[in-house]
Amino acid sequence: MNTKNIIFTALFAALTCVATMIIKLPTPTMGYIHPGDAIVLLSGLLLGPWYGSFAAGLGSMLADLFSGYLSYAPATFIIKFFTAFIACVLFKSLKKVLGKVAPVIIAGTVGEAFMVMGYFLFEIFMLAVSTGGKFSTASLTAGITASASGIPFNIVQGIFGVIIATILYPILVKIFHSMEEK
Repeated sequence: MNTKNIIFTALFAALTCVATMIIKLPTPTMGYIHPGDAIVLLSGLLLGPWYGSFAAGLGSMLADLFSGYLSYAPATFIIKFFTAFIACVLFKSLKKVLGKVAPVIIAGTVGEAFMVMGYFLFEIFMLAVSTGGKFSTASLTAGITASASGIPFNIVQGIFGVIIATILYPILVKIFHSMEEK
């Protein structure tokens, strides 16, 4: 661990938090669509699987805490950590064969698919147990139904995250490489 890694991890955590909080398009499911997922993906792609994933998870969790989504914060940390981690690991494997742009799109899409599934499963659990502690088939069905309504909005958020990350990655990777040469 070196100072540069700590600084970039903190910077990307802050960027993730701000990008998540600054532009919010509310959804009918009481959530919101934001460009923070682009920074989540870029964190993993530029900082690597551990620093980048930690920055993605921390920044996203802080955005939930600051925005009043306290019950989502722990799950958000885990979901966004693994979104960045999956995207990073897949990207590193694919860029050896496919160049630079296609791996961002493929890895970002797989990472964001994990995000969609992660929130779907978390919301099922959260909604099913919020029925007074009585976990039943009815509460599970209600949880699945309510959670499914958020899937389209999470998909849209994921798509925008992949598009923005694909546009910004070639620019940011050049900046990172020029900083490493100094």
